[in-house]
Amino acid sequence: MYKVDLPVDQSIEKVERRRSAETARKARIYNTRLRVMGLDLDTLNQQVQEKKHQQHMEKQRDKAFEKLRKFQDEALLLQDIGEKEKREALHVDLTQYWATHQRMEDSRDADLNCGLKGAFKITLPESELGPASMHVFQGEDIEEKQRRREQMKKTERDLRAQMEDNERRHMGDKHREILGSRELVHQDLRGAEQAAMEEECRRAARIALNNYNQALAAERAERLAEQRRREESANLAEMWHTMTSDLMTECAEAAGGQAGGGRPEHVLPDRWKGMSSEQLSAIRREREGQRLQRQRQRDAEKIQDASWDLHLLKLSSEAEEEERRAAELRRAQRVQMDQYNRQLAREQQAHQEYLNKKLYTNKPTKDYFYQFNTGSR
Repeated sequence: MYKVDLPVDQSIEKVERRRSAETARKARIYNTRLRVMGLDLDTLNQQVQEKKHQQHMEKQRDKAFEKLRKFQDEALLLQDIGEKEKREALHVDLTQYWATHQRMEDSRDADLNCGLKGAFKITLPESELGPASMHVFQGEDIEEKQRRREQMKKTERDLRAQMEDNERRHMGDKHREILGSRELVHQDLRGAEQAAMEEECRRAARIALNNYNQALAAERAERLAEQRRREESANLAEMWHTMTSDLMTECAEAAGGQAGGGRPEHVLPDRWKGMSSEQLSAIRREREGQRLQRQRQRDAEKIQDASWDLHLLKLSSEAEEEERRAAELRRAQRVQMDQYNRQLAREQQAHQEYLNKKLYTNKPTKDYFYQFNTGSR
């Protein structure tokens, strides 16, 4: 017998996963402990708390970034200051080194550049110097220092003139600024005075308007009080008239009146709302008739209810009798079924005994065959 390894179908796995997910979803939806009708306040509150926590974390992160930015700016500023100080110190050291170890007087061309403090200063023009003089070479300028000194003086004069011009321009600008400032101050003062006058006018207008409104309010209050007094007096007069009228005193003589035209007398309802003895007796007779009719109706309903109860009792007794007969029939059927089952059990037991004897002796028994064939079961 060969064993065959079948590949697993991925679609079956997908179906199983979908079924398990659907089962979990149904269990979650139909769970009465987890199902919520309407709004899920706990979830909403949790979302609000999460939103607040997220906003708080964002604020903390922004503060941390701001602190880091300030720290980096300060570090860069300190670094720039340190580099500037280093450059200044290096420049000072380099200048000091030049002044100490690289002086112009110690160079090889000291006699040409500075003339050894005037000892070998050349006073001859360049045209009179020969090629073997070894003092002025081609491309050198003997009067360079003089010309440079003149240029420096000229530059100084130009700079002084520019400074004076700038000073005059600055003084003019400053004078114009002072004049402009004074004009602005005057304008501000005029604006402040005008605003104060406008505010005073508005205050006076508000005071006048408040006085007018108060006068109108007092007039209206007085008018309302007068109207209320008139209404109260009218109400009191009406109440007094009503209390002393024939309607409240129930004067039967004032209620009678002639209708005219041969018609009988009638009662005026605005004078007296009582009833006569004939009207009261008619009402009592009608009420007694309604009571007797209601009593007869209740008696008929009682008779009908008794007949229905008797009919229901008869139906219930018939149903009980039918149920009793059905129970007896089921009991008889059960007895027959038990007898048949016992007979089958005896036959099964006899057959089992026969098989056991045949298995151990391997010889058929004549008496058993005779008993089994004759049907003694």
